[in-house]
Amino acid sequence: MIVILGPTASGKTRIAALAADKIGGEIISADSRQVYRGLDLGTGKDIDDYLVNGSQVPFHLIDIADAGSRYNIFEYHRDFEKSRALIVRKKKPVVVCGGSGMYLETALGLYTLRESALDQDFRKDAATMSNEELKEMLNSVTRLHNTTDTNDRDRMIRAIEIAKAEKSLKTEADFKNRLHKANQNLIFGISFPREETRRRISQRLEARIENGMLKEVENLLNKGIHPENLIYYGLEYRYITLYITGKISYDEMFSQLNTAIHQFAKRQMTWFRRMEKRGLEIQWINGFDEPEMNAESIEKVWNSQRH
Repeated sequence: MIVILGPTASGKTRIAALAADKIGGEIISADSRQVYRGLDLGTGKDIDDYLVNGSQVPFHLIDIADAGSRYNIFEYHRDFEKSRALIVRKKKPVVVCGGSGMYLETALGLYTLRESALDQDFRKDAATMSNEELKEMLNSVTRLHNTTDTNDRDRMIRAIEIAKAEKSLKTEADFKNRLHKANQNLIFGISFPREETRRRISQRLEARIENGMLKEVENLLNKGIHPENLIYYGLEYRYITLYITGKISYDEMFSQLNTAIHQFAKRQMTWFRRMEKRGLEIQWINGFDEPEMNAESIEKVWNSQRH
């Protein structure tokens, strides 16, 4: 596989589309919010980026869940494997593109999600525990990345079972083996200086608001999606929903959202650097270069690895 990662507003989708077109591949998205239908401007789907020379580069795992639902990492793991198998059967290269750290780790096999049997003894104990106690236990056995698991008691119990089973299997040797397999892929990161990332984020936010992002959220609310479900998606959907429902002013919305996206991009880069420290081999490419130039560089590395 080729994996192209980067923080929000780094232009990774266009580079991925150009690279996929050059090598005849198909793209699998690794974005936790682009799975939702109707969440377009706020998630930065930028479907036009997939158009290359008048044709759309095939992509997967975008617009596969209803707005208002709560898609999770377990579903992503299942759907990713199905999409990858489909592309492999076509004898085409797989190009993964995204910025959601946990989704990327799942795609690379670093975060494994194996089926685990029901733990009846634990379930008897869980029946006597409060939701807060279950939440505390879940936090103690896994790095909590999906708040959906804490909103539903049955989900919490099942998540604890899976996490405990995973923990018992995660030996150092097992991790090194998974890391070795992950590094058989070509992994590229889009790099910008922090100040440039901040400038691009603010510029893109202004453009999306001008292009109708507030109307997009208003339409979702008018379709009957509960405000809490939009707030759950975070960032654009959280702050614009709070504005539309009268909880904050327009200026507060813009300022708080702009700051939140900057913080999000910083967390993304921290995640990628942590992946590197654990041993993942990321080849960083200069975001200032033209997307076509970066796609050509990726193509050259891909071709050299195949011969």
